[in-house]
Amino acid sequence: MTEHPENEPNPDAPQSQEIRHASIGALVPAHVARGIFTTGAVVLQGQHEFIVDFLLRMQQPHQVAARIVMPPVVVGQFIAALQDNLRKYEDRFGPVQLPVIPNQGQQVRQSAEELYDTLKINEDVQSGAYANTVIIGHSPTEFSFDFITSFFPRSGVSARVFMATVNARRLLDSLQHSYQQFQQRLRNPPPPPDAPPHDPYQRPSGDWPPGL
Repeated sequence: MTEHPENEPNPDAPQSQEIRHASIGALVPAHVARGIFTTGAVVLQGQHEFIVDFLLRMQQPHQVAARIVMPPVVVGQFIAALQDNLRKYEDRFGPVQLPVIPNQGQQVRQSAEELYDTLKINEDVQSGAYANTVIIGHSPTEFSFDFITSFFPRSGVSARVFMATVNARRLLDSLQHSYQQFQQRLRNPPPPPDAPPHDPYQRPSGDWPPGL
């Protein structure tokens, strides 16, 4: 048996190292580069992650065009970045005007089960794309979101999503509402395990039922 001095690393022992690297210049796979246009979003919160389902509602059946899975800390950063981008957008192009939707207050809010019974989710979208970094850009009429999986040694764009500016504003509202619910749940822990089972996902936040 070989002995090693106290301050000398043992090559046989498990090794770990903290890695820091930038996500700028992330690899963009060919199947992601063109991006996906969406017309709305629904935000779900689980015990350990947030799910953002970007919807395409141009024709029936409505479908989930992209599903993004993010840890809570990234959602907080996403909210701050989107707020900053919308502020810069309004400084340059003027206020974002949300359309007035007749009888919007009379629409009944659906449960997660009722909502997803009406949505088509393809197999290639079902499992979602993980992201721990988001890069946001905008033009005079649209916002773009590059969702990045930032792992060593190379970051990669896992999904690229485009949406109209007005829907980016709605996305921010949905994210803020869902994140506030998550923080409230942290302050009020759930009941012990022997309590009756419940839906692991909170009621979705988003512009639903669709008004456009």
